[in-house]
Amino acid sequence: MSKDKITVGRRKAAVARVILKGGNGTITVNGKDYKDYFPLDFIQQKVEAPLKTADAWGKFDVTVNVFGGGVKGQAEAIVLGIARSLVIDNPEVRPALKKEKFMRRDAREVERKKTGLRKARRQEQFSKR
Repeated sequence: MSKDKITVGRRKAAVARVILKGGNGTITVNGKDYKDYFPLDFIQQKVEAPLKTADAWGKFDVTVNVFGGGVKGQAEAIVLGIARSLVIDNPEVRPALKKEKFMRRDAREVERKKTGLRKARRQEQFSKR
């Protein structure tokens, strides 16, 4: 059995398969460097956060295959996947990751539109006359 830690992270409609293995700290998302895949700085920091919290920045190579959802949902799915991989590697980092809420699966999904309504809950404006 290989020493790679393979985990799954999900958020909204995004699913991320994360492979964590020893290395020099490269993060690859769908074959690209994460800074090319996520050009926005705050999203890059979000992806780096669990590694920095666990004091594992530069110790692991992270390979991610992510699909579905949008940019922010994909980034948050990657965060959960990386956090789960770090806990498999070293269970002692779990309290620190839980404190930062990286171990929590955010289950909020978009509510579907209902017939007769404008949006999921928004009704047409009532007109008395």
